[in-house]
Amino acid sequence: MNAPKEAPPPGSGIAHIIQPHARDLGDGFIVARMLPAIEKRMVGPFVFLDQFGPVTFAPGKVADVRPHPHIGLATVTYMFEGEIMHRDSIGSAQVIRAGEVNLMTAGRGIAHSERTPEHLRDTERTQFGLQFWVGLPTALEEMPAAFAHHGADELPKLDVGDVKARLVLGTFMGQRSPVVTASETLLVDIDLPAGGRFTVPASHKERAIQVVTGAITVGGAQIGAPRLAVLEEGREVVFQADASARCVVLGGDPLDGPRHLWWNFVSSSKERIEQAKVDWKEGRFATIAGETEFIPLPE
Repeated sequence: MNAPKEAPPPGSGIAHIIQPHARDLGDGFIVARMLPAIEKRMVGPFVFLDQFGPVTFAPGKVADVRPHPHIGLATVTYMFEGEIMHRDSIGSAQVIRAGEVNLMTAGRGIAHSERTPEHLRDTERTQFGLQFWVGLPTALEEMPAAFAHHGADELPKLDVGDVKARLVLGTFMGQRSPVVTASETLLVDIDLPAGGRFTVPASHKERAIQVVTGAITVGGAQIGAPRLAVLEEGREVVFQADASARCVVLGGDPLDGPRHLWWNFVSSSKERIEQAKVDWKEGRFATIAGETEFIPLPE
């Protein structure tokens, strides 16, 4: 995951090709982190992008992320395969499955855990999905915490010939996702067969293509998974798959000012992040029903 940087060819419509770096979320649960990167810290309001899997767990081997806090952001979890049990400090308890989306808005503060559901802990299973962190507009950073879940049948399917596409967030091709976000945000799940093509219009100021599986060709550049291709602003881009591939297109307008990021906290204020550190360390975040563990504040 730490190969030399890849330079996009001139005229390809790609500004950056970002390779992931490995991050341990706790207890050996490794993810491929695309954002933030040296080349590009954010794409629109997206401040973090993690791909987990595909990884197969043996019976008895679990993928648990113990309770941890967030402020100033919304997490978007989207599954391709497997299941995750989400619990949080406002009382939400929800299993998320393939094709479904969880939106957890941290606002002024929330704690949550992400665990292997009980009915799967002694079975062999594959875990595969994406988690995005979306920064909140400054005026909404201290909004009350909230949680929403949407099933696969609620997300609009897009008519793109033989390409299977599903609108997860935002508005695209005349359709709108039912997922309500704090700012205009685009997220499209795209499953391309061999020879499949997809057009990314210039309608959103910042856009990127996350190659999840397989490889795509964009303006003469071949990009394999897992990679993030950040597109040039103001330019329509067409990509295709020589063999089958899975991608997501994400984007939106930039946030209304710079953001500070530390551990699980995002804020326009450094002082607010310092306060969140103290609050977690001293146990001031609300607790999660049924949870007794937690991830300590990094020293």
